[in-house]
Order: sequence, then structure tokens, then C-alpha cells
Amino acid sequence: MPFSQKKKKNPRRLIPWKGDLVCFVMEQDLVETEKRTKREINIDPSLQWSQWQLLDSILPTGGFAHSFGLEAAIQARLVSGPDDLQTFVIHLLENTGSLLLPFVYSATMNPTLDNWQKLDRILDATLSNEVGRKASVSQGSSLMRVAASVFTELPSLKSMRDVCIGSGVVSFHHAPVFGIICGLLGMDSGTSQRAYIFMTMRDVISAATRLNLVGPLGAAVLQHRVASVAESMVKKWMDRSVEDACQTAPLLDTFQGCHTYLFSRLFCS
Repeated sequence: MPFSQKKKKNPRRLIPWKGDLVCFVMEQDLVETEKRTKREINIDPSLQWSQWQLLDSILPTGGFAHSFGLEAAIQARLVSGPDDLQTFVIHLLENTGSLLLPFVYSATMNPTLDNWQKLDRILDATLSNEVGRKASVSQGSSLMRVAASVFTELPSLKSMRDVCIGSGVVSFHHAPVFGIICGLLGMDSGTSQRAYIFMTMRDVISAATRLNLVGPLGAAVLQHRVASVAESMVKKWMDRSVEDACQTAPLLDTFQGCHTYLFSRLFCS
């Protein structure tokens, strides 16, 4: 047969059938989905609603009664505008990550009574700022009381609170209590630590709006702008032991300690 008369191959056969391509894409999606949800397989879906509620500002834990030293910093003229506020928030998140994330992490990974009591004693000895220490105890006590009443699917929370309340064994510091609740709710350690940083950022920016330092829209813009910085703080300080807990912004700690000396004040700390 002449070369010009040779039967040509159908070029369409080189292209995969559309159905095969769709199946391949679906397979890849399933693989990726399986990777993302692997850690959630054994978690009761109903617990996710409780996890979200734990972060809801409507939960009456008393967090909005504290400014984390912002009110004292404003009166000392350390913070006087939105730019100063952003710097303050970033330093606060850094300090929170270095000092408190180790306690959140350790409590989340081992949410038992013995570990909670141990972490609470260590944190109580670590906090030298009396105002900050009282704020931590106040928020932690409120969080434990509310969580024991709201999250009835976790009877161990109420049992742990009943054992410790009034005994003087624990002071109910906020970071270990938050970690214990996250652990019992099935939250992984990375999410619990991000949640703690998020709550700190949310509360201090909310305090700034009530102190007329920034408006509601400006507060939302600031929170979104600082989110990437907050993520970098989490990655820097996450999954550390309590032996690595440290202060990175002692000046902010000093201002918070001066809060009780303010002539007029809106917040408890």
C-alpha cells in the first residue's frame, strides 16, 4: 500500500474518555478529602456544635470584662490610635503565645484531673502579675462553671469542677481550663491553640471599641489584618511544653499590673 494511502490513526483515541477523566478527578478529590478528615473520623459530629459554641461571644465567660492591660496603656499614652493599637495587639498575641499556649496544648493533649491540677499550680506560680493572675482565675472559674452547665454531654467536666471547687487544690486559671474543655470536646491541639489566640485577639479588639479607640468597622478590619500575624504566632509557639513558657512583652505585663492604680476604669484588668 502506498504511503499516502496508509490508514491514519484516529487522533481522538489519544485523548482520554471524558468519563475516565472525571473519575480520576473524583478519585483525587476523595484522596485529599480523606487526608483532611482523617483526624475527624472518630469525633462525634454533634461535638462540633459544642466546639463552635465554646468560641461564641454569647457564652457568658466574662472575657469582655478585661482589656489585657489596654486601658492602662491608653491612660499611660502608650496607645493613642489605631496604629498603636495594632502594635499592642501583636505584642499581646506574641506574649499570649509564648506564655499560655504551652498550658493550652498540654491540657488539650491530656484532659485529666491530675494533669489539670498540675498545670494550674505551675501557671499560678508563673504569673507574677497580680492583676493578670486574678483575671486568669476569674475567667477560668467562669468558663469552667458555664461549660459544666452547658456541655452536659461531658459529665466529667462537672465532676472535675465539683471535686476541685472550694478545696483550694486548683485556682481555675483560664488557659488550662480552656485546654481541658477543648480536649474533652475532641478538638485537636492545633485548633485549640488557634482558638485561644483568636479569643484573645477578639476580646482585646472588642475592648478597644468600648474605649473609643477604634470603631466597629475599623475593629473588624484590624482583626482581619492581624489574622495572618496571629497565625505566624501560633506556628511559632504551638506544641511547646510548659517548661518553655516565657514572657516576651514584659512592658505590657507591667501596664496591666498598674491597672488597679487607675483613678477611673471601665475594665477589671
